[in-house]
Amino acid sequence: MKHGSPYGIHRVLEPKGVLPQGAWKLENTMEIFDNELLIDVRALNIDAASFTQIKQQGAGDSAKVAEIVLDIVAQRGKQHNPVTGSGGMLIGAVAQIGPALAGKTDLAVGDKIATLVSLSLTPLRIDAIDQVHMNKDQIDIRGQAILFETGLYARLPADIDEKLALAILDVAGAPAQTARLVQPGQTVVVIGGGGKSGTLCLYEAKKRAGAQGCVIGVSPFEKDCQRMQQLGWADHTLQVDATQPLALMEAVAQVTQGRMADVVINCVNIPNTEMGSILATRQHGTIYFFSMATSFTAAALGAEGVGKDVQMIVGNGYATGHAGHALNLLRESPQLRALFDQLYV
Repeated sequence: MKHGSPYGIHRVLEPKGVLPQGAWKLENTMEIFDNELLIDVRALNIDAASFTQIKQQGAGDSAKVAEIVLDIVAQRGKQHNPVTGSGGMLIGAVAQIGPALAGKTDLAVGDKIATLVSLSLTPLRIDAIDQVHMNKDQIDIRGQAILFETGLYARLPADIDEKLALAILDVAGAPAQTARLVQPGQTVVVIGGGGKSGTLCLYEAKKRAGAQGCVIGVSPFEKDCQRMQQLGWADHTLQVDATQPLALMEAVAQVTQGRMADVVINCVNIPNTEMGSILATRQHGTIYFFSMATSFTAAALGAEGVGKDVQMIVGNGYATGHAGHALNLLRESPQLRALFDQLYV
């Protein structure tokens, strides 16, 4: 059995010399190297920006969505959307453990896990697509995948449904980073506050900002705003399209008496919301761009262009302990658990 790079470079077919995430194509035969894990895959959770784009390309037809996903994996050896550049994550069961990992992992064959690294760097083979869940960004498949030696994973918890755990773990970095950023008494804007990651961030932001803080949820959709109001974690809900930067700036200015936000969390799944985020933030404030639809060129040049000295944080989906942190939010809040059970179970 061959020994591979801990970062999976041995799986890169083209272009040579790059890491798997940046590669156009990976080798996805499922004969493992001695430092890899083989996973029998049960479901994919496609990144929200990617799934939105695929649904648009497929005109909202689930069969066409399945065809597009199969075509991407056939071309690239991984689920790496060539338009958005993003992937997602998967759940499955450990099928084989390379002998070089025997003393380095606490996993056993048969253990159910979720990968915590992007599908954009994960060698994947799809044998069949059983169902596309259009409103959950999830696809039930039969297939296999490879996890490299450095690949992160989490055991699926016994007290949370698999599909719910998959949905939450895919965005676990968002509430974990929100917990780091938000301080008591701050004003926080969550753009995309009606979505999956946005809802978790609203809850986390309210917990961290406290009674003296102010949490503002933003969505262009009336139903999202109504739900945010019903949940009670947003002090204000703004039905505004974040792709309209002046409209968002004016709405935030109105509810903050012109002070704007100390922290902006951007969780949207569409492009062109960078300037809205920037204009909603006070001077020397902080923006966390969790969305993979973000253009960091547009953000950097846009902030410069309007004279905003703001700290902008790349949406790293990983934070130490983020998986456990996100799942514990469901355990500590019956209201949050009930909502996500309704949406994903």
